Amino acid sequence: MENGFETNQTELAGIILTIPEYSHKSYGEVFYSFMLGVKRKSGYQDEIQVVVSERLVWNLSLDPGSRAVISGQIRTYNESLEGKNRLNIVVFVREFRLIDSEEELPDENKVFLQGFLCKKPIQRVSPLGREICDLMLAVNRMYNKSDYIPCIAWGRNAGYAGGLGVGEKISITGRIQSREYRKKDEEGQITAKVAYEVSVLKIEE
Repeated sequence: MENGFETNQTELAGIILTIPEYSHKSYGEVFYSFMLGVKRKSGYQDEIQVVVSERLVWNLSLDPGSRAVISGQIRTYNESLEGKNRLNIVVFVREFRLIDSEEELPDENKVFLQGFLCKKPIQRVSPLGREICDLMLAVNRMYNKSDYIPCIAWGRNAGYAGGLGVGEKISITGRIQSREYRKKDEEGQITAKVAYEVSVLKIEE
């Protein structure tokens, strides 16, 4: 197991939406970030932030509109904005390739996670009457670090997840989703925000 790769795997195929921008530098290695659009069967497009090392893409033209296949891991970090902490979710790229224009490869969005519940699951009901359960999964990686990944389960999975306790080890198969929601601030202004989470398709202890 390298860097916990077997407990945190993401496979994506989709369209590059934005021009890569400088993200950060770590141990002399430069990283860039861009948004990748991945369509669901419903036609809705999830927009996922991707972080990639310069050494993987230095000889490639990452133009918006190009299609790419990515293998990597979900990483999370806290960002302070206007005095408030916000959890950012990105896909850290381990393997990257552009899709040839003649290659018919459908969009793909697969996630496998294995970790420990670090908060009590929260069960609720959607406005349409569907049972939902919010989970926070701590997934360990090297150097005593962990990623804290929000997950959302639906229907029967939600009922099952609601009975789990803090500290239980579980495996989740699903996909990353971006979800727009509206939030009212202290002055009554409503702003559109985007939440990122793993939508659970399968959950096992």
